[in-house]
Amino acid sequence: MKVVKFGGSSVANAEQVSKIIDIVTADADRRIVVVSAPGKRSSGDTKVTDLLIKLADTVLAGGDYEEQLLAVVARYAEIQRDLQLSEAVVQTIEADLRGRIETRGANNLQFMDTMKAAGEDNSAKVIAEAFTKKGFPAKYINPGEAGMLLSDEFGNAEVLPESYGKLASLKDETDIVVFPGFFGCTKAGEVATFPRGGSDITGAILAAAVKADVYENFTDVDSVYAMDPRIVPGAPAIELMTYREMRELAYAGFGVFHDEAIVPAVRANIPICIKNTNRPSAPGTLIAPKRSYAERVVVGISSAAGFCAIYIDKYMMNREVGFGRRVLQILEDEDISFEHTPSGIDNLSVILQSAELPAHKEQRVVERLHTELKPDAVTVEHGLALLMVVGEGMHYTVGMAARATTALFEAGVNIEMINQGASEISIMFGVKEADRQKAVQALGKAYFG
Repeated sequence: MKVVKFGGSSVANAEQVSKIIDIVTADADRRIVVVSAPGKRSSGDTKVTDLLIKLADTVLAGGDYEEQLLAVVARYAEIQRDLQLSEAVVQTIEADLRGRIETRGANNLQFMDTMKAAGEDNSAKVIAEAFTKKGFPAKYINPGEAGMLLSDEFGNAEVLPESYGKLASLKDETDIVVFPGFFGCTKAGEVATFPRGGSDITGAILAAAVKADVYENFTDVDSVYAMDPRIVPGAPAIELMTYREMRELAYAGFGVFHDEAIVPAVRANIPICIKNTNRPSAPGTLIAPKRSYAERVVVGISSAAGFCAIYIDKYMMNREVGFGRRVLQILEDEDISFEHTPSGIDNLSVILQSAELPAHKEQRVVERLHTELKPDAVTVEHGLALLMVVGEGMHYTVGMAARATTALFEAGVNIEMINQGASEISIMFGVKEADRQKAVQALGKAYFG
């Protein structure tokens, strides 16, 4: 059995929906289909989810929302007409939206979740109808009724453990199951949505619940590439990587999907295959628990800008018990999360995203470090980029760091910091943001030719 998820670009219009039907019906194992809300039809278009958020904001502000409501309905009506479905489908969607507005309660966050969820919910209804019209019986499944129970943290909900047992019965459905992504219901019966990557989360949960053989995630790219093709044109595709490699790469910029979104599938050891809706014959990228390290030592190189570093120097720091803990306690007090903490005998660096350290917080943190830790010096440097060289095979291969440092030296890139993870499957380099592109190209040449 395969659970198949289609993103917003894959359901944006009737042509894309027709591709979904062809893809699903070409493989009898594809029995559970998770769909997003319609995405952009072109670069200048607006996603249905964004239209719904604007609609909800207008309702909450007490404004005239009629035009915005009809704009949402029009997106579905276009798909309905082009697929030659019954007009009753659109009438049902309009009635659904009006019902969500008219029955809203006092909790604005819950109302916003209810409105956002309408995108996926109505998308699933339309797509189930499209399957059936083409002669493939399909069944729309309401997440709340199926047992997708979530916490009541609206906009940031988490699945409750008992959901898996309830959702397992979906494997017994004889028709194709069309399941809306992104939302579920609390125990009180209120709609709640997942955070970023919500439909991916739904697909991963269902794959784990029904013990699927594969979780196929269809998007608009053929595969994951070893490097950002915008920086390195012609970057090689990754045919196979492990969960750990994906996690390391996603940390520093790989954005095919949010890595935390597929945790349920990872924990259940279910392979994940990323494929292209527009080129389903392409092999895609398989993410599996293990792979043969001999096939490719380094699997990918990722990079991300927008980082900064706090450098702390204090003579005899290594003899001061609890120094590192007190540094991190100050950051915790200020609600700041960190990324890395490379250290030396008399110095400690804390790497974090610059967004975590706005000017007012930076001043307060530096003052507290001086006052509470009495260091010799504290400096903060912004404008850093992090690069990750990732590969399970690095753990068994001599000279991987030397190859990288030589490449960066020859490219004239100064290394601000270097850190190797305890697992030895990744090496992190910090460079100036201005050198990021040059550094990625140099590392790509060193490892991939």
